Amino acid sequence: MKLPILRRRPSPALVISIIALFVSLSGVSYGVATGFIDSREIKNNEIRSRDIRNNEVRTRDLRNNEVRGIDIRNSTVQGRDIALNTVTGEDLNESTLGKVPSATAADAATSAGAVDTLKIIPVTTVAMGSPPVVLASHGPLTLSGECAAGAIARLSVSTTENDSAAAGTNTSTGTGPETYSGLGFQEADVDSADGRVKIAELSAGMAIRGYTVTTASAFAPTGKGFSGEVALYRDSSASSCRFHGSLSLQG
Repeated sequence: MKLPILRRRPSPALVISIIALFVSLSGVSYGVATGFIDSREIKNNEIRSRDIRNNEVRTRDLRNNEVRGIDIRNSTVQGRDIALNTVTGEDLNESTLGKVPSATAADAATSAGAVDTLKIIPVTTVAMGSPPVVLASHGPLTLSGECAAGAIARLSVSTTENDSAAAGTNTSTGTGPETYSGLGFQEADVDSADGRVKIAELSAGMAIRGYTVTTASAFAPTGKGFSGEVALYRDSSASSCRFHGSLSLQG
């Protein structure tokens, strides 16, 4: 006996539900097959590090200001990972910084006294025949520069303390006909009444211009003194002399 065939049509609700089922299944299947699954299809906090392939996350995948220190493993950020001139003092823990090598010597400097013992003599021009010009002074001692007749550059020392001493050294500058000599003089006993005592002068002969460097020194019984190199220059065409150099001050 043949069974009667069911001829009843499905209800509209059943048709719609079946269509929805196929659509949902096909969408997921398509996403899995093509790899295009967006964030709407992933539950929050469900993606872990192991779900991401190495070196696949780029800067453009991160929102600005979203990566914090706790998100970075210690000792994994290198110098090459930081843009030039982006680290400032506020980003550094000063107690972790080492000492600059060249600053180590500063530990021994308890004051600026060492600087105070250096006297720089700037370039000083003296007209021929004009009064001597004071180049440096220390305690009772005074070093002066003079441009004597014939544009002879001359150094002299004076003191306000008796039994002082002063000296200059003989020097020679240049070669051949362009050789200029500095004559030095030593005075073992200089008193206040002696006035300015010559300790060095430039002998350039008939040359219009000449230049030499002498070592000048002076000492007073109370312990004040100085020594250093002083350059002497003459320019007879300009009827002038020039002096410059540096002195180390003692006492």
